[in-house]
Amino acid sequence: MRDVVVLGIGQTVFGKMPERSATELGQEAVREAIRDCGIDPREIQVAYTARRFDAQDDSQRILMAHGITQIEMFNVENACAGGSTAVRGVWKDVASGLYDVGIAIGTEAVTGMPRSGALASRNDLDAELGRTMPVAFSTVARRQMELQGATVHDFARVSAKNHRHAMHNPFAQYRKELSEEEILNSRTICDPITLLQCCPNSDGAAAVILCSEAYARRHTTKMVKISGSSLTSGDYAFRTSDITESPFSIVAIEGAYEMAGISPEDIDVVEIHDAFANEELLRYEDLKLCERGDGANLLRSGATELGGRVPVNPSGGLLSLGHPLSASGVRVVGDIARQLRGQAQGMQVESAKVGVAHMLGGSVTGLDGGACGINVLVC
Repeated sequence: MRDVVVLGIGQTVFGKMPERSATELGQEAVREAIRDCGIDPREIQVAYTARRFDAQDDSQRILMAHGITQIEMFNVENACAGGSTAVRGVWKDVASGLYDVGIAIGTEAVTGMPRSGALASRNDLDAELGRTMPVAFSTVARRQMELQGATVHDFARVSAKNHRHAMHNPFAQYRKELSEEEILNSRTICDPITLLQCCPNSDGAAAVILCSEAYARRHTTKMVKISGSSLTSGDYAFRTSDITESPFSIVAIEGAYEMAGISPEDIDVVEIHDAFANEELLRYEDLKLCERGDGANLLRSGATELGGRVPVNPSGGLLSLGHPLSASGVRVVGDIARQLRGQAQGMQVESAKVGVAHMLGGSVTGLDGGACGINVLVC
């Protein structure tokens, strides 16, 4: 397999933009990715576009605006891991030698959708009975408090950290510092989770251009490579020993670490799926940044803050940057690439050389039907 380089990065602002279509947002992200690397868009040989809702020929509709036609194009859906799936597709095509340059796109326009478009499907019994994602993660939060010594103040601290980080992110939906008290006193969604511990609904798009090392050398001297890539599906929920564990996340992470030849101690910066504040603590443990059950203690140590041992979500994460579903899996790869290039401005992790981009998703409730995508980037 060949080395794969992240050559171009593009992103829209994330936020509530009901007047904009997913196609329009995707076109903007692609334009910025092409501008970032300066290539002729007609040199792109393959494209993968992810979209969760109302998808229809998205690659074709988005790329035609940039003069990119008559190439191999794929349109994928994999819940919130759709963007990671698109990145994985391009990575495989370039790493295998099938193509030299390709683009992965994630786009979503959900805030202008009819409400019914976001409701559970008829075969999702849990959701029909009211066990939605906030309910599922509040159950996990209770378990974290019972077994691991986590507190509501720990959950609030995660959200406060990520909102503080996002103050420096020009793409973030919310760029306002919040105190732990404000977060805890916000409206209860499902006890102990409050409104400001939940990621917002967002519109937005992101794109990354990946290429072979030989192609990259003609366009850049700053080589940021994807040295490990993994995509894993969920398992039967009844085979999970405890709801605080996500086996498919752990399997994907271990696979990417092995491919990249790294250990958790090598990691300088991480972007993860933090749809709910308490979830971030679980991902610390999945990534082996700490022992199982010790996520709250890692947070309290300050290690995951900007300036700490291994900053997590310096972008602001889903909680503050926003979560336009399929766009997020592409966005995290772009954010880690910016960190390794030294281009993250007020969010920069000093001397970052190794970063991990994590994204997962599943059905409306329960992640047994889900997917997790991991990309390890190095420079």
